[in-house]
Amino acid sequence: MSLSSHLEELRKKHKNLSDAVEHAHRSPSSDALEIARMKKQKLQIKEEINRLAN
Repeated sequence: MSLSSHLEELRKKHKNLSDAVEHAHRSPSSDALEIARMKKQKLQIKEEINRLAN
C-alpha cells in the first residue's frame, strides 16, 4: 500500500469516526464511554495522519 493510499484510508476512518461521534451526541441513549473511546481513536488517527504527512 502506498503512502498516499494509506493516508486516504486514515482520512476516511477519521471522517467515519467523526460522523459516528456526532451521531452519538445526538442520540439520547448514547454511551459516554463509547463516545470517549471513539474520540480517543479519532485523535490517534489524526496524530498518525499528521505524522505521516510531514
